[in-house]
Amino acid sequence: MSDTETPETSQAPAQATAPENPHAAPVRRLARSMTRASLLFTPPFILVCIVLFTVLNGLHGFLGALVGGVLAMIASLSTLGMMKVSAGQDPSLVMLIALGGYAAKVILLFLALTLLKGVTVLHPLSLGITMIVAILVAAAAEFAAFRKARIPTIIPAAN
Repeated sequence: MSDTETPETSQAPAQATAPENPHAAPVRRLARSMTRASLLFTPPFILVCIVLFTVLNGLHGFLGALVGGVLAMIASLSTLGMMKVSAGQDPSLVMLIALGGYAAKVILLFLALTLLKGVTVLHPLSLGITMIVAILVAAAAEFAAFRKARIPTIIPAAN
């Protein structure tokens, strides 16, 4: 290393020339497609739940369904975010992110629902049913997007 080079400048070219994992681009493309599908199909179902539970349970139903829809969308989109972040990583790190992220998401949802348990302004059945509907619709939309995607399962090395 010369006097004018710092450790950051001497390592920058090595980092810039490192080849990207060939699986990263298709996985990111798939994650974008699944996110689009989830954002396209899930909000209308959440709106239907909000309207239905507002009619059935008034303001408490509205607030319960709204909170349930928000929690479900956050849970769904966090999974897709983890997929985008881990796309180019080593397979063992991808598994760690997937399993750790799933565990963290379940724990956070459990904590959120535990904290919301005593909130009387939320109708609990409206919240729960909206969450179930939203999570199932998001999962179905993501699955349909995955089935439509043309992602190769084997990407040959570029030798």
